[in-house]
Amino acid sequence: MSTATLESWAANHPVTAQDKAAMAAMRAMVEPNKGRLQGTSARAPFDEIMNRVKAPSEITFHEDKLGGVSGWWCRPAGVQSGQAIMHLHGGWFNWGTAQAFRHLVGHLASQAQVEAFIPDYRLAPEHPFPAAIEDSQVCYRELVNRGTRLIALTGDSAGGGLALALLSIITSSASFGGVKPVGAAVLSPVTDLTLGGQSWESRAAADPYFTQTQAAGLIKAYLGGTAATNPIASALYGNLAGLPSVRVHVGGDEVLFDDSRRYVERAIAAGVDAKLDVWEGMPHGFLGGIGNFNASTQALEAIGEFLVERFTETSA
Repeated sequence: MSTATLESWAANHPVTAQDKAAMAAMRAMVEPNKGRLQGTSARAPFDEIMNRVKAPSEITFHEDKLGGVSGWWCRPAGVQSGQAIMHLHGGWFNWGTAQAFRHLVGHLASQAQVEAFIPDYRLAPEHPFPAAIEDSQVCYRELVNRGTRLIALTGDSAGGGLALALLSIITSSASFGGVKPVGAAVLSPVTDLTLGGQSWESRAAADPYFTQTQAAGLIKAYLGGTAATNPIASALYGNLAGLPSVRVHVGGDEVLFDDSRRYVERAIAAGVDAKLDVWEGMPHGFLGGIGNFNASTQALEAIGEFLVERFTETSA
């Protein structure tokens, strides 16, 4: 799916021949199961997929609780105190665990050379909105209470949407000890729970994983009776004024493409330093292909460079 015509605030990364061949092989394996992950029965197979992400070297992992919310730390050696990444994991608000995402987030921590915490926020349908965003706020507040003064938010998929919603909440609130995030970097965030993006149609065939019917069921389980346009549920409709720097990475073959594009467009209009990186030929969650796709390595490095920059500039 071509995205050659992009706005000035977006960067296009053409697919390499090597990635194109690897992606064709991957598609042959996953497309027969397109749209089949549904409900709570998908939790085990989803975690199995995430556990396959190549483990990073020289990262230690251990469990902890922040404000009563369980999760996992990913720690590079020799990190500075007072700095942290908080990563909100994907899984359409219904799936995913911190343990299953520890390898992916460990790569982010390694690139930034900053420790990262992954909360096990409560999942729908047992715990619908606003449980996940409430748990995220609890964790952030506890990081501040522990003396962490430089915090970056990251997230992928549904977790990317949660991270961006949390970014708006903290930026406009005085209840987090005055500690604002230094920035946010998200991968393929779910920002519009109305499923209103044109890419749900224009990229329906190109996306190897998701269907609109599948997503609608998962979102209904998450929202309960909450309106999909609630700005805390859908970051696209939130107050974006005054946000710190934001970087969004998305695959060119995603039905969620417009969730990224429209969010960055709105952030730019609100005066935010925001940028969209589009990775041609890549599907949802391609960062998990570290070691298999050039695009995964390059995107990871770009996110790491951005985080290093934000931690360095805000600590000066």
